[in-house]
Amino acid sequence: MVETSRDWSKKLPFALWAYCTSFRTSTGATFYSLVYGMEAILPVKVEMGSLRVALE
Repeated sequence: MVETSRDWSKKLPFALWAYCTSFRTSTGATFYSLVYGMEAILPVKVEMGSLRVALE
C-alpha cells in the first residue's frame, strides 16, 4: 500500500490511542487513566494474559 496524505483519516484512531495511553510527566499518569480510573489494557498485554482480562 502506498501511503499518501489522504490516508490520514485511517491512521487517526491509532494516533489518538497512542496519545491517550502515553504517560505524562506533568500529571504522573495517562489521560486514559485519568478519565477511566484504570490503566488501558494494551493488545500486547492481552496476548500475555491478565487476571483483570480473565475476570471481565
